[in-house]
Amino acid sequence: MNQAYSIFTLPNSLRMVCRHTSGLVSYIGVAVNAGSRDEDSSHHGLAHFVEHTIFKGTARRRSWQIASRMEEVGGEINAYTSKEETMVYTNAPAGFEERAIELLADLVGGSCFPKDEIDREREVVTEEINSYLDSPSDSVYDEFEELAYAGSGLAHNILGSRDSVASLTGDDCRGFLDMYYTPANMVVYCCSPLDPQRLYRQVEKHFGSLHFPAPTHTRVAPPEMAAFDELHNRGTHQANTIVGARVFGRKDPRRFALFLLNNYLGGPCMNSWLNRELREKRGYVYTVDSNVSLMSDTGLMLIYFGSDPATVGKCRRIISNELDRLAQSRLSDTAFEKIKRQYCGQLLVSSDHVENRAMSLAKSLLYFDTIHDISTTAEHIRAVTPEEVRSVAELIAPSKCSALTLV
Repeated sequence: MNQAYSIFTLPNSLRMVCRHTSGLVSYIGVAVNAGSRDEDSSHHGLAHFVEHTIFKGTARRRSWQIASRMEEVGGEINAYTSKEETMVYTNAPAGFEERAIELLADLVGGSCFPKDEIDREREVVTEEINSYLDSPSDSVYDEFEELAYAGSGLAHNILGSRDSVASLTGDDCRGFLDMYYTPANMVVYCCSPLDPQRLYRQVEKHFGSLHFPAPTHTRVAPPEMAAFDELHNRGTHQANTIVGARVFGRKDPRRFALFLLNNYLGGPCMNSWLNRELREKRGYVYTVDSNVSLMSDTGLMLIYFGSDPATVGKCRRIISNELDRLAQSRLSDTAFEKIKRQYCGQLLVSSDHVENRAMSLAKSLLYFDTIHDISTTAEHIRAVTPEEVRSVAELIAPSKCSALTLV
C-alpha cells in the first residue's frame, strides 16, 4: 500500500493498480503484455488487428453497443498496440467506473470476432497501412528497425503488410486473445475518486472468472547487428534520415543516464542541441529530434531529421562530431545541471496529465512488477553523474551508429 496508489492481485493472478484522485473523471484500462513482437512470422499485424477487432462484437454485445456503452455517458473507449504491449482504455465521468470495468472484461473475455465485422475492419486497417506507407517520415522508423532488429520479432512493423492483414481470420484473432489476454499477463489500472477497495471488488466481480493459463513468451533477443549505412530511393522531395544504434533494455540501470543524454541531444524542447545546431543556427533541417525506445531486452537510440537531400551529408557530419565529443568528454557542470533540471521539470508537467500517468502506472507494474512513479524516476535522474552520461554516449559513438535515408 502507498499513499499515492494501491496494488492488488486477484486470485486468478490479475494485477491491479489504483490511484485515488479528487478529479471528476475516471480513467480505467487494461494493459496487456503482448504486441507485434509476439506474432509468429505468418501473422504479422495480428496484435494490432486484434486491438481493432475486439470492439466488433462479443457474446453479449454487437459493435454498435460496444461503441455506445461509454459514449452514452459522455466517455470513450480506445486502444493502441506497440511492439510489446497493448492498451485498452476508457475515460468517463466519475460514478461510471463499474460500467467501464464490466465493458473491458467483456472485451477481453468475450470477443467473438464476427466475420462480417472482421472483413470490414480489414479494409480500415489496410487503409491505415496505405496512409502510413505514404508518409516517409513515419515509415523510415520501421525500415530502420527492420535492419537493426533483423532476425527477430521486433523487425516487422506493428501494422503488418497488406498481404498479411488480408490473410488474418477470426480464429487467428481468438487464438491470440486466448494466448495473451490472460490474467497473469495483464494489469488493470484505475485512476478514480472511488475508494480503491470498492474498485477492487468491482474488478474481481467482472474479471475474476477469467482463468486462462499464463502465456509462455518466446521473446528472443535480436542478434548483434553490424552497422549499416543505406540509402533507399522512394521518389520523395525531402530526405528522411535516421542515425542510431542499439542500446540496452528497459530494466538496465543506465537508462536514466540515457534519458538525460537524449534530452540534451534532441528532447522535446526547442533549445535541444540538435534543434539549435541544425535548424536554428544553420537552417539545414525542417524537423529534427532524438528518441529512446527500450524493449524488454534491447533498445534503440535514434536521431531523426528531415532535410533537403543536398544537406544530408552536412547534417550527418555535424551529428557525428557531436556524438564523438559526447563519448570522449563530459558535459560541463552548467550544461549537465540544466538538462537534469529540465528533465525533472518535464516529468512534473507530464504528471499533470492524469490519463498518461495512469497508463504509466500500469506499464510499470506490467514490466517491473512494482511502481516506478514520477518521484522515484526524478530521484534516479538527480543521482546521475556526468561520467555516467559520457559512458552511455559511447554506445552511440559514430563507429557504432547505423544510418538510413529515404529520398
